[in-house]
Amino acid sequence: MELRADEHPLYQGRPSWRALLSFYVSGVLAGLAIGAILWFAASEGVGAAAFVVIVAGTVVIGYLRRLFTKYLVTTRRLRITRGIVSRKVQETRLDRVQNVNYEQGVIDRIFRVGTVDFDTAGTDDSEFRFEWVNRPDEVVRAVDDAIANVQGPPGLGEGRGGAL
Repeated sequence: MELRADEHPLYQGRPSWRALLSFYVSGVLAGLAIGAILWFAASEGVGAAAFVVIVAGTVVIGYLRRLFTKYLVTTRRLRITRGIVSRKVQETRLDRVQNVNYEQGVIDRIFRVGTVDFDTAGTDDSEFRFEWVNRPDEVVRAVDDAIANVQGPPGLGEGRGGAL
């Protein structure tokens, strides 16, 4: 992504590998549960195969999701890039961000990861989120600091802090 001359990155990241641990634990537990049910309901081989397929699928999906998701906060905008073959890019200017919240489940708190949710003005895009990020409270603080410093071009009244 090309940055403007007056723009510099404040945060660059991907989903955290620690968040993948909780995803992997969930996948192993699901594999155990389904494998055990099939072990007793069908046969030992079917149960073991189901466990292996579910755990392998969990590992591959988690790794690919982490590898092909990028988050960026600059002094002017937020950007999420996702995709392996096709690409989906979400971007908004910082002056359009109205609220920044984060959430953490119990396992997320243990691993110090979470999801940062951005409410933006004038969009129907309810899924502008940085998922599985390290220390989401620090991401929120960085965005809040950046929003407080955003200023539009002098005299045009754009942005926060611009002249009216």
